[in-house]
Amino acid sequence: MSQRWLAFAGARHRAKVKGRNLGGKKKAAASVKKKAVKSGIEFIELKLYVAGQTPKSLAALANLKKICHEHLEGRYTLHVIDLVKTPQLAQGDQILAIPTLVRNLPVPIRKIIGDLSDLERVLVGLNLVHTETGSSK
Repeated sequence: MSQRWLAFAGARHRAKVKGRNLGGKKKAAASVKKKAVKSGIEFIELKLYVAGQTPKSLAALANLKKICHEHLEGRYTLHVIDLVKTPQLAQGDQILAIPTLVRNLPVPIRKIIGDLSDLERVLVGLNLVHTETGSSK
């Protein structure tokens, strides 16, 4: 192996240890976030907690992707966390039911439980539309 390759491999390993990624999804997401912040657009960070491939989990993911595509194009990051594979991650966001959508940014943190099929409830929960005061259903 050449010295140049060994130097690159060492730098890549050190970057991973420090939590950085040399090229990849995190870098792409970070550049999108920086562009959104510079242009004055509110950027949204979402986490969807699911439990494997259950019907409700699949429905929640499909509904969320549709909502993000229609209402948040280019202004969000989405992390899907499967609690079957990594149950310890539920404690960080205090997840009690699944599926649960957590909006971390912008603050305050908001949580929506369920399959996200009620579009109006999800949009209000994500603070994308405001409810009218005094309206009745």
